[in-house]
Amino acid sequence: MIKVLLVDDHPLFREGLTYRLSLDAGIEVVGEAENGKQALELIKSLEFDIVLMDINMPEMDGMYVLELIKEQDIDCKVLMLSMHDNKEYILGAMRHGADGYILKDVPGKELIEAIKKVISGKHYFSSEVTEILSKELAGEQRGIVTRREQLVLRLISQGLNNKRIAQEINVSVRTVETHKRNIKQKLGIDSTVGLMRYAIAVSYTHLTLPT
Repeated sequence: MIKVLLVDDHPLFREGLTYRLSLDAGIEVVGEAENGKQALELIKSLEFDIVLMDINMPEMDGMYVLELIKEQDIDCKVLMLSMHDNKEYILGAMRHGADGYILKDVPGKELIEAIKKVISGKHYFSSEVTEILSKELAGEQRGIVTRREQLVLRLISQGLNNKRIAQEINVSVRTVETHKRNIKQKLGIDSTVGLMRYAIAVSYTHLTLPT
């Protein structure tokens, strides 16, 4: 059974979403919060597998809650569920470690598919989000990230550690660490987790990277 914590400030939306998820025998909504502050309180007291969370909410927004979840290494997945399809929100969620980002107008079937894929360890972005990511990530890398750094990103997305990456591109581990540090500085990524999420998103959107 997949246990879901639902965080959204619109009661009718939460009610409808809870009902839709209840139609799947493998999913259960175990808690609801109407803002980020309530969500953090429930996170401390509930057992759950995944957080479905809006971004714009009173008192504390979803992006800040996402950041705290990842910083504190809380063992759960986070799927952002938002009406916003602009690049600032999408890239911000990705860099803070979101496991997926889908828009609120997706069909219920797709939402359930997204939940199950994220729980299985994969990432999920709705088609509109993927298109935006493709354009923005390609634009970010063009003329900023070198081809060698792009290669490092591709190897990071495959789950390779520094030693394995060094072996693959025939450099020292220290050089790999330097490449990672430079990539983070160039792209405004502030953590190793954020770098991993970025690399996975690049891979997910099928951007052309050197082989």
